[in-house]
Amino acid sequence: MDKLVSDLLGGLGRLFKSKVGQTVSKAVGSKSKTFTFETLPQTTDELAGLPEAALTDVYAVAALSLLALTRFDANRQESISMLNFLKGPDPMSPMATQQIADRFMDGKFYIVNSFFEGATPANNYTPSKPYKVKVSSTPYSFDNENWAVLYLHSGGADSPRPVKLRKKPSTGQWFLVEIQYLADIRPPVATDKWA
Repeated sequence: MDKLVSDLLGGLGRLFKSKVGQTVSKAVGSKSKTFTFETLPQTTDELAGLPEAALTDVYAVAALSLLALTRFDANRQESISMLNFLKGPDPMSPMATQQIADRFMDGKFYIVNSFFEGATPANNYTPSKPYKVKVSSTPYSFDNENWAVLYLHSGGADSPRPVKLRKKPSTGQWFLVEIQYLADIRPPVATDKWA
């Protein structure tokens, strides 16, 4: 009986050690980068002229997707042009454009600003300047070859929000596939009837 208990405890110990080792190795795969922009691009040419627009750094492409969206409220066509630049060989569909427009209904354009550092519900999502965008990965972000799911951090959400990207092996460039980070967040204090 003692041998059985000893073997059982030894097996559980090995299993626990194995799981802990896997968790540690996965945690090492997490990474984040913060990008700083003095100004926000107003045109596709300005966006394309940024150093990050070489599209070889997947984190930079995720950050640039947010910059492209900052024009959506004032100039939807220019914003779509910037997003198409970031999408490369697979431009925005009318349905994807409409989905973005739907996210901003009822004056919710503040969602975009919430992803800049310093923007919180308390200050009505007014970003600090220069503009900073934090992009992070998880241990599972690159599980599928030539695909990535990265995360942007919002001052109005408890957890980071995803953006999907794809690498074009022939050029080594990363392109935007799907913006998934425009979900609802806490309302700014100016519009929160419970604030």
